[in-house]
Amino acid sequence: MSLAHSLRTLVPLAIGLAVGGIGVKLFSESLTGPEGSPEARAAKLEVELKRAENRLAALEGKAGRRSGKTVGDGLREIGEDLRAGRPVTPDDVFRATQPLMRDLAPIFDRMRVKQQKQMIDTMTGEMARKYDLNEAQQEPLKAWFGQRAEEQAKAWSDLVGQEGTTLEDLAKAAREARADDGLDDFMATTLSGDELTAFKTERMAERAERVQQEADMKVQRLDTIVGLDDTQRDQVFGIMARGSRDYDPGLKLEGIGGDIGNTPAGDRQQAMLSVLRPEQREAYEATRQKRREEAAEEMQTLGLSLPPEWDLLDDFD
Repeated sequence: MSLAHSLRTLVPLAIGLAVGGIGVKLFSESLTGPEGSPEARAAKLEVELKRAENRLAALEGKAGRRSGKTVGDGLREIGEDLRAGRPVTPDDVFRATQPLMRDLAPIFDRMRVKQQKQMIDTMTGEMARKYDLNEAQQEPLKAWFGQRAEEQAKAWSDLVGQEGTTLEDLAKAAREARADDGLDDFMATTLSGDELTAFKTERMAERAERVQQEADMKVQRLDTIVGLDDTQRDQVFGIMARGSRDYDPGLKLEGIGGDIGNTPAGDRQQAMLSVLRPEQREAYEATRQKRREEAAEEMQTLGLSLPPEWDLLDDFD
């Protein structure tokens, strides 16, 4: 999927999810009922919603007091740049709306808490079923998941509100986020014997599958461009696998032709290019330049310029 197409669908999708999520929450809790029931909380929620509406009405003034420029000012400047034909990047749009995103954080936190509880119950239930956890073991596991969720939510909010954050930073954080980071160490204090062995085996298999899928995708995309031979496919697979967020030297992975052997180290792009023959590198660079120009033209139809971190193997039709 091209970058321009991603942006066309991502923006309305994000807005739709946000508005839809708030609507579902309000609808599900909009009736009256007994004290302590979900319905009984409707009155309180209505008051909170009114406060949120008042908060939204005050956002423009607050943003202006902080920076001397309101969100509306930033968006108007972007509109002027677009009409004048001046380049505008996705990061320009993000920075213009960043103050609004910071101020809307409390509303989205309410939605996150509800989703977080559902996720924790699901993951705890799955672990309890697989490894026969009793009540005494499930409670600390739920608490651990809750703490991890809070830590990740704070890290995300800090990143969104931090000066200098780019959309690439947000995309990278989203790609690398794992709700179960650290679970291996926690479960090592909970399980023992065959159950601990089974847990470790399954966890390694899950990570290996993620690494395998990512590396296979990259190899296939490069192969369609330059036509890799069997040896090159193995080498490129190893380079892409080792560059994965989930890679671990202890993972049991197989490349196209067997176990991963020695592969060039260092920068992944340079390592990949080093295994290509001269004519293959020329074909890759020619395709890269052509696709970059096409991606830039697509972005121009949106009035935006191509991000500098654009990558051929990630942005692929």
